[in-house]
Amino acid sequence: MTVIHTIIAAMAAFIIAVISAGGYLGIVILMAIESACIPLPSEIIMPFGGYLVSTGELNLYLVATAGAIGCNVGSIPAYELGKRGGRAAILRWGKYVLLDAHDLELSERFFARFGSIAVLIARMLPVVRSFIALPAGVAAMPLGRFHLYTFVGSWPFCFGLAWIGMKLGEAWDSDPRLKDWFHRADAVIVAVGLVAVGWFLWTRWKRRVR
Repeated sequence: MTVIHTIIAAMAAFIIAVISAGGYLGIVILMAIESACIPLPSEIIMPFGGYLVSTGELNLYLVATAGAIGCNVGSIPAYELGKRGGRAAILRWGKYVLLDAHDLELSERFFARFGSIAVLIARMLPVVRSFIALPAGVAAMPLGRFHLYTFVGSWPFCFGLAWIGMKLGEAWDSDPRLKDWFHRADAVIVAVGLVAVGWFLWTRWKRRVR
């Protein structure tokens, strides 16, 4: 638990510093990082933005909009990589980031079955939302539609997390139990993330050594 708390403290300190200094722009930057397949959890970013709403420093709807814009900005590199490099690039270079033909085939079947709506749905889900841009680019999803669905799917996700942060901020001083609960929730978020990453690495390693 000490390691988990250290990780949480480091991430939280970085997120708080960026949002405190940059406001809405800071949220855009952080959510762009998260959407660029870099493990910076939106589950910490957006609630802190919501906390600043409770203090009167920011507006809830603008916080959610800034988060959704950040998702669009951060998705551009992964989308372009998938679109310009395509299947051949992933088959050739994907092994260096533990992606292989099996992953590509799964994403292609996913888009073949659900089409553009796959991006809309994925943007409302934790974890997978950070990686959906790559298969969207490989599938050559029209850019305008990709950004529209990314924004529409991301906005309610960002709004929900910011709303939770706002409500926690409003009750923070009135109920000391919230502080303990919040630390426990952070530990669960990080633990789940670590398990997910571990599972991802293990399955890819097993596949490579066969």
